[in-house]
Amino acid sequence: MALPGAEEGHYALALACVLALAQGVLPLWGAARRRRTLLELAPALCFAQLAALLLSFACLVISAVRDDFSVENVAANSALSKPLLYKITGVWGNHEGSILLWCLILAICGGAVAWFGRGLPLVLKARVLAILGAVSTGFQLFCLLTSDPFARVWPAPADGQGMNPLLQDPGLAFHPPVLYTGYVGFAVPFAFAVAALIEGRVDAAWGRWVRPWAVTAWCFLTLGIAMGSWWSYYVLGWGGYWFWDPVENASLIPWLTGTALVHSAIVVEKRDALRIWTVLLAIATFSFSLSGTFLVRSGILNSVHAFANDPARGLFILLLLALVIGGSLLLFAWRAPSLVSGGIFAPLSREGGLVLNNILLCALCAVVVTGTMYPPFMQILTGRTLSVGKPFFDATTIPLALPLMAAMAAGVLLPWKRGQMRPLLRRLRPAAALAFLGLIGGLATCTGIIPALCAAFAIWVIAGSVTDLALRLGLGRGHGMLKQRLPHLPRAVWGSAIAHIGAGVTVLGLTGMSQAQHRIVELGIGQSVHQGALDWTLTAIRQEKGPNYRATLADLTVSRNGREIAIMHPSRRDFTAQHQVTTDVAIRTNLLRDLYAALGESHGEGKAARHVLRLHVNPLAPWIWLGGVIMALGGALSLSDRRHRFGAPRKPGGQGAGRIARSPSGTADGTGRDPEGVAS
Repeated sequence: MALPGAEEGHYALALACVLALAQGVLPLWGAARRRRTLLELAPALCFAQLAALLLSFACLVISAVRDDFSVENVAANSALSKPLLYKITGVWGNHEGSILLWCLILAICGGAVAWFGRGLPLVLKARVLAILGAVSTGFQLFCLLTSDPFARVWPAPADGQGMNPLLQDPGLAFHPPVLYTGYVGFAVPFAFAVAALIEGRVDAAWGRWVRPWAVTAWCFLTLGIAMGSWWSYYVLGWGGYWFWDPVENASLIPWLTGTALVHSAIVVEKRDALRIWTVLLAIATFSFSLSGTFLVRSGILNSVHAFANDPARGLFILLLLALVIGGSLLLFAWRAPSLVSGGIFAPLSREGGLVLNNILLCALCAVVVTGTMYPPFMQILTGRTLSVGKPFFDATTIPLALPLMAAMAAGVLLPWKRGQMRPLLRRLRPAAALAFLGLIGGLATCTGIIPALCAAFAIWVIAGSVTDLALRLGLGRGHGMLKQRLPHLPRAVWGSAIAHIGAGVTVLGLTGMSQAQHRIVELGIGQSVHQGALDWTLTAIRQEKGPNYRATLADLTVSRNGREIAIMHPSRRDFTAQHQVTTDVAIRTNLLRDLYAALGESHGEGKAARHVLRLHVNPLAPWIWLGGVIMALGGALSLSDRRHRFGAPRKPGGQGAGRIARSPSGTADGTGRDPEGVAS
C-alpha cells in the first residue's frame, strides 16, 4: 500500500479545520441551550481533530523523507544530500512547517484536556474545549490560506535547495517542539480563564484546575528558552548565550507572566484570593505567546530567528491577534467587575510575598516589552533605525531582579494569611549568613559590586529553599522526627524547593558569565597565546569532508604551566549547495568553567597562513542551563504529586460546589503553615 502524500496531508488539514470549527461552535451552543448531547460532543470532536492533524503532519514528514520535491516546502528546505535526521527536523525548521507543528501541539493540548479533564464539570470542560477549538480554527485557516505546507511546485526540481546550515543541528529536533509546547500550552489556562468569564465564576476549585496546566506549559517554556540559549551559545560561535534579540525577548515575556500566573494560581487555590488578577494573567500570558509568533513571522522586528517577510501573513496574524486578544480583553472588561474578591490577608504573609512576586515579575515583563518594542515604534514614527541592547536591559532588569530574589527566599518561609517578623527573621538567619559569605567572596573575585550582589542573592535563594525543606523535615529536632516526616513530605514541597534552587543556580551561572574573559587572536601553526591564565597553542589545521559540507578543523592544545589540560577542535563548515559557511565551536567544560574556541577566517597560504580564533574562558557557564533544567524538573516533580493531577477534585463533593474546604486559618492543619508545600 502506497504511503500518503501531500494531497492526503492537505485534505487532512482541511478536515481538521472543519472539525476545529465544529469544536469551537457546537459546545458553546450546547452550553447556551443546555443541550447535554452537544456538550458531550466536545471531546469526540477534539480527538477527531487531533487524529486529522497527526495524519497531516505525518504526510509532510513522509514527503520530506521521500524527497518529494514537487512539494514546495520540501524543495525549499531539503536536499538529496541531507542526512535523514535533518530531513525530518527540517519539516518544522521553516515557516509553513512550524505553523503546522503549532496547530498539532494545540490539538494535543486540547486532547490532553479532553482526556485528563474527565473530573471537570461538564459545562466548564465543554467551554474550555470550545475556546481551544476556536483558537485552533484561526491558526489552521492561517495555515491553509497563507502558509500551505503542501503547496506544489511544477515542474518539480531534481534536487532541493537545502535548509539553512545553521539549523542543521541535532538541537533543532527538540528546541522548536519544546518551545512551541510552552507557548501553546498557555492556551489551556487562557481557555479556562475565558470559560470562567463566560460563566461568571472564579473560585478556589478553578485555581486548582488551572494550576497544573500553567505549570506544565511553564516547564516546557523554561526548557525551550534554555535550549534556545544553549543553541545560541554553541552554534552561532559568538561566545554569548543571550543577545536580547527581539525573538529571544518574545519568549522571555510570556515566561515572566507565566511564572507570575503559576504563583498567582496558588493564591486562588489556597486562599480563594487574587481571582481577577489571575484571570488577567492567564489571558495576558497566552496573548504574549501569540504576539511573539506575530513578531517572528510578520517582519515587524528584525531578528536572526525571524522568518521571511510576507505582508499577507502579517495582516492575517494581526487580525487573529485582534480577535483573540481583543475579544478576550473585552470579555474581561465586561465580566471582571462582577467577580467577587476573595480572602483577605496581611501584607506580611505567604499571600503578600506572592503578590510582591507578581508585581516584580510583571515589572520585569514591562521593561522587556518596552525595550523590545521601542525601536520599531520609533522607526515607524521617525524613520530612524534604533537599537536597544544589553546595556539598557542590564540597567533596568537587575534592580528588579534583586528584590525579586530577596522575596523568593523570604516568601517560602512565611505562613498563609498572617505572619510575624521575628519568627521570619529567625528562620532567615542561615540564608543571610551564607548570602553574606557569598557577598564577601563575590567582592573578592568579581569586578564590580553588582555581580557580587547577584551572587549573594542567588545563594540567598538557594539557602532559603533548603531552610524551608529543613524546617518541614524537622531537621535538628531529632532523628525520629526526620524519619517520620521524610516519607510523607509531598512531592510538591520538593518540587517547589528544587525549582527555586534551579533559579538560584541559573543566576550564579549568569553572574559567572559576566566575569568571562575573551580574546580574538591570529595564530600561525605552532604559535601560542596566553588567555585566561592558560596557554592556547594552534598545533595543526586540517580538512575533512562531511555528508553535505567540507570542514576546516583546527587542533588547539590548552595547557596550564606546561601541563596539557585539553585538546580542542573548532572548525568552519562550508556548505557548498547553500554557499554558506558556519562555525562549529569547541567547548571543554568541568562544570565550573567552559573553555570555548571558535575558528574564524584564514589569511595567507601554506606555513605562513594565519588563522583567526575566538578564545573564551567562561566561569560557571554550564550552570545557566543546568539551572534551567533543575527548574523544569522541579515543576515536573510538583506535577507528579497526586493531589495536583489535571482536573482532579480535592474530594468527591468538590466538583459540584467548585470550592475547596479549608480550616479557619486557611490551611489543612489550622496552624497557618502550609503542610502540602506549593511552588511559590
